[in-house]
Amino acid sequence: MNTSPLSPSYYSDDELYDSQLSPRMKKLSPIHWSPLEVIKTAAAFLSDKPGSKIIDIGSGIGKFCIVAAQRYPDCDFYGIEQRRDLHEIALLSRKISPCELNIHFMHGNFTELDFGCYDGLYFFNSFAENLYRFGRIDNSIQYSAGLYNYYANYFYKILEGKASGTRLVTYHGSDTELPQSYQLIESTFKNHLKLYIKA
Repeated sequence: MNTSPLSPSYYSDDELYDSQLSPRMKKLSPIHWSPLEVIKTAAAFLSDKPGSKIIDIGSGIGKFCIVAAQRYPDCDFYGIEQRRDLHEIALLSRKISPCELNIHFMHGNFTELDFGCYDGLYFFNSFAENLYRFGRIDNSIQYSAGLYNYYANYFYKILEGKASGTRLVTYHGSDTELPQSYQLIESTFKNHLKLYIKA
């Protein structure tokens, strides 16, 4: 990966953004890293007020947080990722971004985290690897339908416990796995990207 500061153009073009990545990470990009236009729409919705704290669950190489942070420097973006190699790529990408002070990456499982301080959540269905063999990132973690159900139920409880006004964006998520208190505000990108506010 390039270690020099990147031009702002890298954050407006997916192909340019991917050009900084290793061949393996580029290959994973179409399936696992959010497209820039999706990130822009999601970040605009989640960053509704200055000082907002937004977390990406299963943040991978950090693309969502890094791109969103350039556009909304008055908000803080957090990512949690269980794969150490992806977490390290995210840290390196933060170093070469024009704006790094409002980007925060954590290595670990989302079930270990206290979600009380976050105003908004971004969720690009990182649990789906447990159901589908196609397109898995690697074999460094365990996979099972039981684990998918455990994670989905845990996430449901997190969302249920959040305060009224919490903002949620899902990309390739399922409405049936969300508490009914989350009201759908907008559905876009062929209904793959959905914006919610908790009543």
